[in-house]
Amino acid sequence: MLSGDQDLPDGIGMARLAWTRLPTADGAGAGAEGPGPVPASPSSAGYELFAGGVESLDYEVIENYAYREEQAQRSKFWVPYYVMLKWLFSLLIGVGTGLAAIFINLAVENFSGWKYAATFAIIQHSYFVGFFVYIVFNLALVFSSVYIVTNFAPAAAGSGIPEIKGYLNGVDTHGILLFRTLVGKIFGSIGSVGGGLALGKEGPLVHTGACIASLLGQGGSAKYHLSSRWVRIFESDRDRRDLVTCGCAAGVAAAFRAPVGGVLFALEEVTSWWRSHLMWRVFFTSAVVAVVVRSAMNWCKSGKCGHFGSGGFIIWDISGGQEDYSYQELLPMAIIGVIGGFLGALFNQLTLYITKWRRTYLHKKGKRVKIFEACLISLVTSTISFVLPLMRKCSSCPQLETNSGIECPRPPGTDGNFVNFYCSKDNEYNDLATIFFNTQDDAIRNLFSAKTFHEYSAQSLITFLVMFYSLAVVTFGTAVPAGQFVPGIMIGSTYGRLVGMFVVKFYKKLNVEEGTYALLGAASFLGGSMRMTVSLCVIMVEITNNLKLLPLIMLVLLISKAVGDFFNEGLYEVQAQLRGIPLLDSRPKQVMRNMSAKDACKNQKVVSLPRVSRIVDIISVLRSNKHNGFPVVDRGQNGESLVIGLILRSHLLVLLQSKVDFQNSPFPCGPGILNRHNTSDFVKPASSKGKSIDDIHLTEDELGLYLDLAPFLNPSPYIVPEDMSLAKVYNLFRQLGLRHIFVVPRPSRVVGLITRQDLLLEENGNNVTTELQSTSVRGQLNGKMLSGSTHLGHPLLDSIVVEE
Repeated sequence: MLSGDQDLPDGIGMARLAWTRLPTADGAGAGAEGPGPVPASPSSAGYELFAGGVESLDYEVIENYAYREEQAQRSKFWVPYYVMLKWLFSLLIGVGTGLAAIFINLAVENFSGWKYAATFAIIQHSYFVGFFVYIVFNLALVFSSVYIVTNFAPAAAGSGIPEIKGYLNGVDTHGILLFRTLVGKIFGSIGSVGGGLALGKEGPLVHTGACIASLLGQGGSAKYHLSSRWVRIFESDRDRRDLVTCGCAAGVAAAFRAPVGGVLFALEEVTSWWRSHLMWRVFFTSAVVAVVVRSAMNWCKSGKCGHFGSGGFIIWDISGGQEDYSYQELLPMAIIGVIGGFLGALFNQLTLYITKWRRTYLHKKGKRVKIFEACLISLVTSTISFVLPLMRKCSSCPQLETNSGIECPRPPGTDGNFVNFYCSKDNEYNDLATIFFNTQDDAIRNLFSAKTFHEYSAQSLITFLVMFYSLAVVTFGTAVPAGQFVPGIMIGSTYGRLVGMFVVKFYKKLNVEEGTYALLGAASFLGGSMRMTVSLCVIMVEITNNLKLLPLIMLVLLISKAVGDFFNEGLYEVQAQLRGIPLLDSRPKQVMRNMSAKDACKNQKVVSLPRVSRIVDIISVLRSNKHNGFPVVDRGQNGESLVIGLILRSHLLVLLQSKVDFQNSPFPCGPGILNRHNTSDFVKPASSKGKSIDDIHLTEDELGLYLDLAPFLNPSPYIVPEDMSLAKVYNLFRQLGLRHIFVVPRPSRVVGLITRQDLLLEENGNNVTTELQSTSVRGQLNGKMLSGSTHLGHPLLDSIVVEE
């Protein structure tokens, strides 16, 4: 066999020089096993198929023949066009997510308005008939939601944030970014939230924004004939990841009218990889969302949006509330943080147990059981929210200030306090109905309201807290789109208002507002459950329009997160683990510092392929295991097996299906193969389904042919020496968003040493004259050798040794 050196470009040639012979195990011959991916996480070691069809993403650039040829053929106008499209798509993502949020809010507010208006009109004559109408209305909405999800878009169930967080962490879950998932998320959220379930629409809006971004990035949906090839430029997982990040930020900005909070949410909670250019586009997208939503609100103030009116978009203005606070209030505020941490951790644990039981014993029985479960929970929720206020005795309206803008009483379902429900006198109100028999947005607005002392009794608040907390735990995990932001705010503001009532009673000389403590309670529960700090703090300030409370919100968030972390992980991490999504945390486990890369992969049986492989052998390898990456080996000048690169399973399937690269000769092919493929041929579809080995149909003659893998492999994958600590491998794997890392014996010769200054190249490709350090044994590396090594500029490194 020819050595093939003359057929290899610099990338493969350098790889062969730098890499040593394959390690052998148990006396296996060279080539039977090869250097394998390091199991730095459950997603590596080559075994990248997890529960539910979860698969790792390819964020690394595959610098093969087709990629380099395409890069060389691009004109000088391609980069400006590429950058322009990125900004254009950021604009479109903002507009699309804003319009989706407007549609969802308008639909939810109008359905709720019609429901409460009809119910309130009927109960003037018969409470039993009004109760029946109320239940039927909620059942119809919830049934529509669960039917859409179970029969049309199963991936639309839940909030979607754990799946999106996994996607941005490098793990793809089948179906989460499809067009039908987007449709199911929008209409399912309208039914579930409008039906009065103890869940919100804010989490699903994050998923909605991510779906819009992904669909734009792939040029639309080919299945539903809504695609365009003119914008199909973002074909790599790396580009799609950036667009999905913009979509996540846009979803939060649209849900809370908090553009800065949306940027920080994407940075703190969902993304694992960030850079300054992405920050600019994410911020621009959030700003576009804010403009779109504000324009819609101004248009709705004229009364053209039906029951929507001026409410619905979640913002609870308490700028006219408490102006100052005393050091005596810090103790009860700290207590709120402790309560939030404990209740948030308890919520995470209870939802984990119930969701496990539901998946194990309930949802396996089919779609009908899921539909029945959701309808049963709707029936129970409607009964509790209607019957409990009937059992509560009404209270007389308090004396209010003439300029307070508060009216007592008000009918249910409207934006205001003091709801008249089952009261014998016109000047009475039902405090439990004010928060129970109302939309969640209006209920939170009532709990946050200032200048409303003694509006709620402690008994009513405790009753609501226990019942709504239980309903939120049970509802979470049903087969409907469900967010936990608003239910968390409801729960937290209830016990926060309770603590505020205690402070008002015992610190009578202080200017204390119960609504202020309700806000702090809401922040504490979200911090104790979701474990967000910076982004949640900014979101709470933006939605309440009160910057003076920023230090207090920071205090309760820090306390609640610390208390919650003592018991368990955050809500999204717990749910991701339950769904089989192997997230890589920001820092490695302590035990990894005492392990080497060799220790992590010593039990592997990683299969390698020769450079020129028989088709029947490739088919056999693909059928016998589920690895997604295979080392490719070739014979060196001394007859030893050397690794020349990595070939992906998806690329092999494309080559086997096209058949144009099959050859009769068992020797390496010439460079003419380059014109047969471009990078778009190997792009994985956004559906994450891809090709399967079962889709490949070959004749007996074709099985006897050969395939040269050199033009299609990645000649420069990341490699680490076998004695590197697993903690360093973990950081490299996560920070660069890798899918595979080769572990090889330590090379013997040093080619050179790359410093920071070697990477600061001028536009003409020549190195700058000043060298910070140069200990190269073969001279200074030129720009050509470094042109394909853009990842070497790691922020934590001072120099990199290039070894042979």
